Amino acid sequence: MNDNDRPQSNGDEVQRRRRSLDEVFGEVLPATTRDERDDGARGGFSDDWYRQNRPPHHEQ
Repeated sequence: MNDNDRPQSNGDEVQRRRRSLDEVFGEVLPATTRDERDDGARGGFSDDWYRQNRPPHHEQ
């Protein structure tokens, strides 16, 4: 009996499918969620920058 004849456990099958999907599509979801990350590592621009660069059609 070789490895291909042996029935796989459900966990092994899930991991195999995940690897196969990741090879085709890449990893879609990040490894950590926003609440797991450091709050100080905020990306993007500040609120002031967005207020200063607001397009005219968004003026209040």
